[in-house]
Amino acid sequence: MKHKSTALLLAAGLMALPSALHANIVIAGHYPAGAEGLKGSTLPPPGLYFRDYSFGYWANDFPDGPPVFDISAFINAPRIIWISEHEVFGANWGMDLIVPFGYMDWKAGGPGTTSQSWAGIGDIQFEPVLLSWHFDRFDLAAGYAVWAPTGDFSPTRPDLISKGFWSHMLTLGGTYYFDQDKTWALSLLSRYEFCHEQDQTNIDPGEVFTLEWGLSKTLRQGLDVGLTGYYQKQTTGDEGVGASTLLDDKLGIGAEVSVFWPNLGAFTSLRYTHEFDATERPEGDLVTFTFTKPL
Repeated sequence: MKHKSTALLLAAGLMALPSALHANIVIAGHYPAGAEGLKGSTLPPPGLYFRDYSFGYWANDFPDGPPVFDISAFINAPRIIWISEHEVFGANWGMDLIVPFGYMDWKAGGPGTTSQSWAGIGDIQFEPVLLSWHFDRFDLAAGYAVWAPTGDFSPTRPDLISKGFWSHMLTLGGTYYFDQDKTWALSLLSRYEFCHEQDQTNIDPGEVFTLEWGLSKTLRQGLDVGLTGYYQKQTTGDEGVGASTLLDDKLGIGAEVSVFWPNLGAFTSLRYTHEFDATERPEGDLVTFTFTKPL
């Protein structure tokens, strides 16, 4: 049996679960694949915004993992976004902050199944560089973010949002509008994360690449529907005593509806994603709800 078993990255992180023959927990990356969907590379105009992510995830299919496996989790990740009038290379410069909270319940193993529940605050993300370009039929976004190990990490507990290490993340993405009225759009958003040594285990997790996409159609003003998906791949192996060189990946595809509510002056989106063709990860289902409002 393979000894590295990696589970879902959610709201602010990716966890790994122990296999039936190996109790160590190996973690790679913070970024939650599936956080963004339709027009995910389009940032708002200058201003201050509140955006709240709610994630629900469940899985009981782990082809490369333990024979007994089940997980359910809920993550809430409020985010403050500030886009300024100041321009850098022709782009509006901004920054953002995310503080995730979560609850999870899981069990995994073979003859001796381990189960546990946990709730608490996770690792905080601060993005001091957030750049946004808006052209006639193309939006472009770039950024640099850092994840701080502010959560309650334990090397004996798999955790969705508390990783025990620092990491840095680069972002680049674009949204292309196929028609002048911008009713059809394709968005591609890429992330690349560099991880540092994990506290207490002395394991340096591998680097992680994430690509999220969305193809949308505006049915009427303020109502978008479309297909979304993501691909996430660990590009380098873990380093350290007891670390695994196995590389994990996963694919997910789903659908989303996005609505603007004039009475609230707010946007909401609801997205469902099904994971498939995963390596060293479970194949589960992810529901993402976002609420965005100018402040």
